[in-house]
Amino acid sequence: MPTDQILTLVVLAAVVAAMIWDKVRADVVALTGAAVLLITGIVRPIDVQGAFASPAIIALASLFVIAYALELSGLLDRAIAAAVTMCRRLGSIGVWLMLAAIGCVSCFLNSTPIVVIGAPVVRDVAVALKLPPKRYLMPLSYITILTGCCTLVGTSTNLLVDDMARLAGQPRFGIFEITPVGLPMAAVGALYLFFVSGRLLRDGTDAAEERAVDTRDELTLAGGLVGDPHLFATARPFAPAKAGIALATFVGAIALAAAGVAPIAATAFAGAVLLILLRVITADEAYGGLRPEILILIAGMVVIGIALDQSGLADAASRLLISSVHGLSPLLALAVLYVVTLILTELLSNATVAVLVTPIAVALAQSLGVSPRPFLVAVMMSASAAFATPFGYQTNVIVYQMGGYRYMDFVRVGLPLNILTAAVAITMIHIVFPF
Repeated sequence: MPTDQILTLVVLAAVVAAMIWDKVRADVVALTGAAVLLITGIVRPIDVQGAFASPAIIALASLFVIAYALELSGLLDRAIAAAVTMCRRLGSIGVWLMLAAIGCVSCFLNSTPIVVIGAPVVRDVAVALKLPPKRYLMPLSYITILTGCCTLVGTSTNLLVDDMARLAGQPRFGIFEITPVGLPMAAVGALYLFFVSGRLLRDGTDAAEERAVDTRDELTLAGGLVGDPHLFATARPFAPAKAGIALATFVGAIALAAAGVAPIAATAFAGAVLLILLRVITADEAYGGLRPEILILIAGMVVIGIALDQSGLADAASRLLISSVHGLSPLLALAVLYVVTLILTELLSNATVAVLVTPIAVALAQSLGVSPRPFLVAVMMSASAAFATPFGYQTNVIVYQMGGYRYMDFVRVGLPLNILTAAVAITMIHIVFPF
């Protein structure tokens, strides 16, 4: 094995081990790995520069700024107040409608800040209605994950897979290209949560609530700050003009990208700059709205992905997977790829898995002589739809701490959801994306 491959493999193993160990911030781990690869010459400075300036990073950063402008305008407080009023009138059905509304927002905005802000609201509303918060916090996380799979911009994973596929010579995805797959997944998953999850979570509710942490503390993920769940409690005066402009900018950025006028990275970036120019949000506030821990984690993992490609390790892994599915039909190979990606996502961060598996998916499709498109969509879905552990996705960690769940609660509710959504995803990918 060449020296470059050995060093890259050592760095990758160290990064994965550090993330599983979970004592150092995930973004710091990714940056450390990128720095070692840069010092050893496995990647060039221009590669690192390209990773930090990738369309996925630009799009996410810009959407974070637009979302923060919506929050500062007081529109979020109005929405929360309306949700609380509805829940008091409709009871438990109102809570589910609130979860559905949060899910709709998660189709277009990153789910982590949405759950950071929404989870305490769901908890407090449930307590006010004398309902167990544990009944709704886990479904909140799962619903935002599922709806995030409905559009290209719904989760950073989708943008990252799109970015890595572009580097592999594949055409970019449209914003709603994956919706015919993600929407049935979300609908079936939501029905499962509504009818089944309550019975699965009923045992041990009282004990779990006794273990619930004081949510005034900031929540952490892999040693890194996720967010302050009580930020929503800071009342922000409603500014109708600013709220209208921010909302129109957000809708306009999505619409222009969906119409093919420009990529989402361009339209979202232009929208964020426009909000600063119109003084809807100041430059300092815009910087404060960025979530550098997420952006840097993704950029660092992209650098590692580049090293895997340039060193030849990605090709070696591709050959191993290709040999293991030799003789299988493309549909069975797709199912194998989905399951392998899903298992990896339950153990590692979704960004890590997206970087590792995307080039393998492209190579696997090419070896079978079929379109890589269905295999890339399978990676998008399986790298996000991880429900069987509290650490498979960032939002799971947030509700795990807040709700005082047991680890086995996630296995009990999430494992059947994994199987259900995998079946729906593979079926819909086969229908919508021909080999």
